[in-house]
Amino acid sequence: MANVQSFVNNPYQENTYLLFDETGECAIIDPGMYTAPEQNAVTNFIKENNLKPVLLLNTHCHIDHVLGNKFVFDQYNLKPKFHIGESDTLAAVVAYAPAMGIRYELSPMPDEFLPETGTIKFGNTELELIFAPGHSPAHLCFYDKAANILIGGDVLFRNSIGRTDLPGGNYSLLIKNIEEKLFVLPDDCTVYPGHGPETTIGYEKQTNPYL
Repeated sequence: MANVQSFVNNPYQENTYLLFDETGECAIIDPGMYTAPEQNAVTNFIKENNLKPVLLLNTHCHIDHVLGNKFVFDQYNLKPKFHIGESDTLAAVVAYAPAMGIRYELSPMPDEFLPETGTIKFGNTELELIFAPGHSPAHLCFYDKAANILIGGDVLFRNSIGRTDLPGGNYSLLIKNIEEKLFVLPDDCTVYPGHGPETTIGYEKQTNPYL
């Protein structure tokens, strides 16, 4: 059964997630670590719990979710995996980072891209891919059915949704994907979003003002 550890990183207060199970293998999802203390918090947790990072996943490739890609590659020799439709989004970061006053170390590109549907495995854990663009052009969420948890990126937040005013954003598409792909998950599924506190599918169905 997968466990989740979260870290709040960078000026955007982005949630970086470690998913790990009893095998000790772990997936690093949306590494946003920016400062040395943020980097140390993640590597120390991995060390202290004898974890072995085997996967680097990006739900999408906005700057706050990829700031640590290069660091993770340097530390653990892992290249990121994301949907090919996010490639342009990642390529754009190097151009806009300086304007935002952010130091960005160039992320490596994937050796292989993730498909829209299917599963990705590590240890004894299987993550189902859920393709939910709208916040970004080819956003993926990762659903662990056994643990009943969703690493949701910037699609659905507690009482909010991902912004759709960035390049590749589409409000009606985002709403459609939340309703058709996320709201079919169990009501008690815990959603771990890219920003802010976790929530559940059932809670958002009842209270989210956007839906």
